[in-house]
Amino acid sequence: MNILDDLKLQYRTGGMLQKLIFWNIGCFLLSLVLFYSFSIGKFEIPYWIALSSDLGTFIKTPWTLITFNFFHYGFFHLIFNLLVLHFSGRLFSTYFTDKQLLGVYVLGGVFSGITFVLSYIIVGRAGLLVGASGAIMAILLSATTYAPFMLLRIPLFGIVKLWHVTFVILLLDLIQLPLDNTGGHIAHLGGALFGFLYIKLLQSGTDLSKAISMILDFFVNVSKPKKKTPFKKVHRNTAKKAVNSFQDNKDLTQKQIDDILDKISKSGYDSLTKEEKEFLFKAGK
Repeated sequence: MNILDDLKLQYRTGGMLQKLIFWNIGCFLLSLVLFYSFSIGKFEIPYWIALSSDLGTFIKTPWTLITFNFFHYGFFHLIFNLLVLHFSGRLFSTYFTDKQLLGVYVLGGVFSGITFVLSYIIVGRAGLLVGASGAIMAILLSATTYAPFMLLRIPLFGIVKLWHVTFVILLLDLIQLPLDNTGGHIAHLGGALFGFLYIKLLQSGTDLSKAISMILDFFVNVSKPKKKTPFKKVHRNTAKKAVNSFQDNKDLTQKQIDDILDKISKSGYDSLTKEEKEFLFKAGK
């Protein structure tokens, strides 16, 4: 099995966490081909993929609330996000399903994007946003809100509680708000807020992730070709009669064979007539 076949197998057999990682890597490779400028040494993600905080641009490209969650500005940006996604996704999957994981990733990303747009409207500055950080924070906060005292073994620190790790990550975002990448950190916090709200609503009986499942099921059903009802032609049932006739012939032949075998057992093979011997020979074939 070559590497490509191995990757295909991992994608088919892996869960939703594996697929999310593959999708992010795939989008990065695509952007590397289409949007990387070797002359200036950086990515130039277009406004119709990256999320713009400019209200006019955002209204024209609302789908960017989804697409920005799968593209990244650089290799290390991607690697760091995938490491945190793998960490938080495994924690989340301990308690919840793949459909819920996908739902929280998508809805958490959308919520973080809306937070980003609203914050820049208030500040009065425009910018572009890409990266899965907000969606990943939603997953991490969901797991933390549901099981805050889960014990984790962290190298160099030993055993700590999950809420300790999450608290440190949130604190770093808060500290860096006024320093650099303000919009990105605001989006992180927006995703974290959604993760917290998701679990609280889930515990009260409302699973927001079902909305994503319903949308996906709708598009799957729409994309399936509708089966045409075939023209029904009425046929006479002659098969049953043929089967009965065949069965009668079979029963008659078997009776003749049984009679001949009885005759052999009583009087021997030499007692058979020429016709009986021929019949037994043909039946044996």
